[in-house]
Amino acid sequence: MVQQEDGKMIKVIYEDNHIIVIEKPYNIPVMEDISKDEDMLNKVKKYIKKKYNKPGNVFVALVHRLDRPVGGVMVFAKTSKSASRLSEQIRTNQFYKTYLCIVKDILKDKTGVLEDYLYKNKQENKSYVVKKEIKDSKIAKLKYEVLYEKNDFSLLKINLITGRHHQIRIQLANIGYPIFGDQKYNNNTRKIQIALWAYELSFLHPTKKEIVTFKSEPNYEMFPWSLFI
Repeated sequence: MVQQEDGKMIKVIYEDNHIIVIEKPYNIPVMEDISKDEDMLNKVKKYIKKKYNKPGNVFVALVHRLDRPVGGVMVFAKTSKSASRLSEQIRTNQFYKTYLCIVKDILKDKTGVLEDYLYKNKQENKSYVVKKEIKDSKIAKLKYEVLYEKNDFSLLKINLITGRHHQIRIQLANIGYPIFGDQKYNNNTRKIQIALWAYELSFLHPTKKEIVTFKSEPNYEMFPWSLFI
């Protein structure tokens, strides 16, 4: 953990001259939104500015996103070249993201591939599973695996093949297994933190030309993660 001038903490998992990997806490936007709450992009900029005593504006590029309520591992680019190369990997599906999530049910199929067409309603900030023919719909695909089951809860590992808006949340809800604590796609949820966590990133380092992997664990003291310590 690193403390900033404002007293708030930022967890840096890895850093070099080209990238910085951090753990995004729950309920912080990745970039400025209408709430004007402090966002991760600016927090990372402040951290770099203070650490290296940089004058003026600091370059940090956002290359991928996490939903505001979701926490976990993220990478930011510290140079334009790194940003371009990481973005290209994302575009060509060579940037691998693994999530952990918990649903309150026992899945019949313990492994599977979900493939749907999603439509994003920008006014509602919500996605829907629709028919392929719907204008502006986009293909969404993921693989899931049930890791553990306990007390009618299931811990799932999710490997994203595509990266669509709210993809994991809507695709699991669509097959009848909404994520526990999801205020947007789980009609039976109560006021509790969503049980979805960005667990692992794996990609080709933009300059070293080798595969690097970074992980971040959810808080296993928090329910329902505490079921799976």
